[in-house]
Amino acid sequence: MRLKLSPPAFWQKTVPGWQARALKPVSLVFDTVGFVRASRARPATASLPVLCCGNLSVGGTGKTILVRDLAARLVARDERPHILSRGYGGRLKGPLRVDVHHHTAQDVGDEPFMLAQDFPVWIGGNRAETAQLATEAGATCLVMDDGLQNTTLRQTMRLVTVDGAVGLGNGQTLPAGPLREPVSRGLMRADGVIIIGRDDVNLSTLLPPSITALTARLIPSAAIRRLQGKQIIAFAGIGRPSKFFDMLREAGAPPMRSIAFDDHHAYTERDCRRLSVLARQPRTALVTTRKDWVKLPVWLRDDVSVIDVELLWADPEAPERLLDQLFATV
Repeated sequence: MRLKLSPPAFWQKTVPGWQARALKPVSLVFDTVGFVRASRARPATASLPVLCCGNLSVGGTGKTILVRDLAARLVARDERPHILSRGYGGRLKGPLRVDVHHHTAQDVGDEPFMLAQDFPVWIGGNRAETAQLATEAGATCLVMDDGLQNTTLRQTMRLVTVDGAVGLGNGQTLPAGPLREPVSRGLMRADGVIIIGRDDVNLSTLLPPSITALTARLIPSAAIRRLQGKQIIAFAGIGRPSKFFDMLREAGAPPMRSIAFDDHHAYTERDCRRLSVLARQPRTALVTTRKDWVKLPVWLRDDVSVIDVELLWADPEAPERLLDQLFATV
């Protein structure tokens, strides 16, 4: 099995090390190109509210879980949210609507395919195009999964997700650090920051007072109860697999073995055969995330338990207030 290659360790140092300083000139070039591109952009304006859930850094911060949480809340309000995604990792480029009966995760990307199990999802790099298609298909609001740096569609509200365990790393932009853009530039456009997980780096104290900062933590779905008394082997190909493994431990289901893959990992036949062998061990439960499960072949899925991940908000009313604000600003 092809295991996960971790991001460079120097990205997570509190103070930029020599590697980051050596790469700083390259980062400045990327920053300048990004700034010029953004300043010249003429984003389209949709006729519907557009809620963007994005991040400032590469890797998993929990934005797709936030998208699913807020989309479900919108449905509960009798809204018809349609989700817009770039379709990262998929063979098809769009614009198109994801059809779970026709497409696969390999076609449209793992996150769009996962979200399409419950919501209408469109993929395409030009969010203005997919926004128009979603509007014509009956959407009453649009939710962007990622796209904080996308310049094709004007966003009504921008929420930045941050993994509380790692924060913003060394504060440097790619390739000197994990950031897609300078923090000051990204936060200037943000309407709120959602810190997911324990704030180990005291990020909340570093944010400007004008930014709404909310916290939530990941909890497993009720399906975890079925794992009682079993030896758990967990695998995941997400931005930070240890986050999934830690969640299992905190829920009282510690894995006896944890297998981490690259984010958006495409499971090969060899991977699947080896996982199948592990699943057949006595009193063993093979466990993964839904994002990984949707990429497995049908013949293996019955042998793998899916543990969905949900958000538990520190302030239960906070997400509802965000949605109130979303519609109030249209």
